[in-house]
Amino acid sequence: MNKTQLVDALAQQTQLTKTSVEDVVNAALDLIKKSVKKGEDVTLVGFGTFTKSKRKARSGRNPQTGKEIKIQAMTVPRFRAGKEFKDAVR
Repeated sequence: MNKTQLVDALAQQTQLTKTSVEDVVNAALDLIKKSVKKGEDVTLVGFGTFTKSKRKARSGRNPQTGKEIKIQAMTVPRFRAGKEFKDAVR
């Protein structure tokens, strides 16, 4: 399911217009991005937690040449699924 399909499904389920549902989905995603960027965890109980994590510098290999390269340290987003979400998927 992509974002458009999600908006359509939510609009049908809630009897709201697609544009208002899309605005709410966009606002929620923007708030999650901004909060995680600041270093705040976003926890949706039963669904999961969005966080940011630091990845150490490491060495890797260029798959085309096989030459060893250095990969810089970076900050990456993380998602940890909640128990209810895990149970629903299983």
